[in-house]
Amino acid sequence: MKTFPSLILSLLIIAISGCANTAKQPEYLTYVKAGDNVPVSQFVDTQGKHIDLAQSNNNKLLILFATWCHDSQRTMKHLVNSNIHLSPNIDIIGIGREESVAALNTFATEYELNFALVADEDRSIYSQFANAGIPRLILLDADNRVVKTIIGETDNPITEVVW
Repeated sequence: MKTFPSLILSLLIIAISGCANTAKQPEYLTYVKAGDNVPVSQFVDTQGKHIDLAQSNNNKLLILFATWCHDSQRTMKHLVNSNIHLSPNIDIIGIGREESVAALNTFATEYELNFALVADEDRSIYSQFANAGIPRLILLDADNRVVKTIIGETDNPITEVVW
């Protein structure tokens, strides 16, 4: 019976060990770098609205995240408490990795998000940016070129969002 508490402790440690969703974290590879054109420029959000990044002259912030991830949740709270999400000069799109429309709509209500969310149920969008690690923040300029990528597993990655 002494092994049962050890098993529970081990499972708990694995469950809270990060948002890469693996017990052993893989090397984080980022497939885009500063100066690259964004690999995905058209989306359909959870409300059925078509988004074409080329139709906006604003800077853009793409946030690749998951609703269950503590780092993603913390990042969204910091974003909502910042002025970034209020700027008329920045378009924000949250891309829910392996998330459904229903889960993202619930998350948007709970976190009071005022920007478009895109369901990436099969990782087809995410896999063009990275192999592992969420949240990921991708800053784009008005011409949809990558300015900066941030792996948001820090205390407040929003402080790194500058163009």
